[in-house]
Amino acid sequence: MPRVLIAAIGAVMLMLFLGPRFIRWLRDHEVGQFIRPQGEIPEGHAEKQGTPTMGGLLILLAMAIPFLILSSRSTAAMTVLFTTLACGAIGFVDDWMKIVKKRSLGLSGRWKMIALVVVAIVLSVIAVRVVGIPTTIDLHIVRSASFEIGPIAFGILVLLVLAGATNAVNLTDGLDGLAAGTMAIALLAYIGMTFVVTGQRDMAIFAATLMGACVGFLWFNSYPASVFMGDTGSFALGGAIAALAVMTKTEFLLIFVGGVFVIEALSVLIQVLVFKRTRRRVFLMAPVHHHFEMAGWSETKIIVRFWLIALVFAAIGFTLFFRTLPT
Repeated sequence: MPRVLIAAIGAVMLMLFLGPRFIRWLRDHEVGQFIRPQGEIPEGHAEKQGTPTMGGLLILLAMAIPFLILSSRSTAAMTVLFTTLACGAIGFVDDWMKIVKKRSLGLSGRWKMIALVVVAIVLSVIAVRVVGIPTTIDLHIVRSASFEIGPIAFGILVLLVLAGATNAVNLTDGLDGLAAGTMAIALLAYIGMTFVVTGQRDMAIFAATLMGACVGFLWFNSYPASVFMGDTGSFALGGAIAALAVMTKTEFLLIFVGGVFVIEALSVLIQVLVFKRTRRRVFLMAPVHHHFEMAGWSETKIIVRFWLIALVFAAIGFTLFFRTLPT
C-alpha cells in the first residue's frame, strides 16, 4: 500500500512542479485552443479561445515517471502504459494539426479509427498470448456470468472498448475540470479493484499515478482553466481506462465505473439519431453537459454534480466487482 500512495502523491507533486513551467512554455509558443464557431458552442466558451492546450503531455509525463520508478514493470502494466501513450500520440497528432491549421478540425475520424485498430490489435494480442487474459466476457452481475467468445470476437470487443472509451472521454472534455475530475474518480475505483481486491500491485500503481496526475492537473484545469488537456490528454485517458478494463476483465463494468463518460457519449448518439429521423433535438445541445449550460446551469455547478454522479457510478462498479469475485 505505501508504494501505491507514494505513486499517487509523487504524480501530484510532479504535476504541481512542472505545471507552471509547461503552461508558460505553451503560452510563449502560442499553443492555444481553437474553439468551434459560434452557434456550435454555448455562449461564454468563445472567451476560452487561445487557452494553452495539449496539457495531456504533462499528465503523461507526471504519470509515467513515478510509475516506471515504483513499479516492477510487469507485462500487463507496461501494456496498459503502451496503450495510454499510443492513444495519447493519436490525440497529439490531432492537436498538432489543429495548431498548424489554426482551426478546430484536426485528424480525420477515419485516420483516428485506423490508428485505434492498430492499438487494439496490439493490446488484444499481448493480453491473450502473453499475459494470458481469457477470451471471455464477464458480466459481473452474478459469479457465473462469464461467456467464452473466442480470440477474434475478443479482439473486436477490445476495439469497441478502446474506441468507445477514447471518444467518450474526448466528448466529456468540454468543461473545465470535468474530464480530469471524472477520470480521477474512475481510477480510484480501479485502485480499489486492482490492489485492495485482487492484489495486482503494478496495475494499482499505474492507476494511482494516473489518478495523481489528473488530480494535480485539476489545479491548473479547474474553472477558469489555465490549460486544457486537449485530445492528447482525453485520448490518453480513454486508452488508459480501456486497457485497465481489458487487463482486469472489467470491460462490462466499465459502463458503471465510467458511467459519466457513457452518458456523455449516449447523449450525442441519441441527439444525432433522433435529429436525423425527426429533425428535432432531444437535448438543447449535445454532449449533455452543454444541455445543462444552455438550460442556465453554471459551469461549476455542472462539473461538481457530474463528479458526484461519477462517484455513485464508480461505487456501483466497485461493489459489483467485489461481490462477484470467486470465493
